[in-house]
Amino acid sequence: QVQLVESGGGLVQAGGSLRLSCAASGLIFSRYNMGWFRQAPGKEREFVAAITWNNDSTYYVDSVKGRFTISRDNAKNTVYLQMNSLKPEDTAVYYCAADRGQVATSAVWYDFWGQGTQVTVSS
Repeated sequence: QVQLVESGGGLVQAGGSLRLSCAASGLIFSRYNMGWFRQAPGKEREFVAAITWNNDSTYYVDSVKGRFTISRDNAKNTVYLQMNSLKPEDTAVYYCAADRGQVATSAVWYDFWGQGTQVTVSS
């Protein structure tokens, strides 16, 4: 049974930082590309960042480039999202997801999802 468990969310002031973690189990983690998505109230789920299975490449939505960094530790079956210079518009539930195929920015290509962690940025 595949499980993706996010942690590290919370309430932070604008300009602050948070580090999200996503621990994976029940799958061969090193064979999956990993992504982070977010969903704000009343909005569709949005791609945030992705990283290839071998750490070779990373991808970001324009709105987080230079502020967020995705990374992974295949030995720990964990993917991270370091979020700096947070803005109120970053407020959302953040989800990690696993993709067995080619790395993707669309949610439809992801095979497994976590339950999400809330990030709230106050102004």
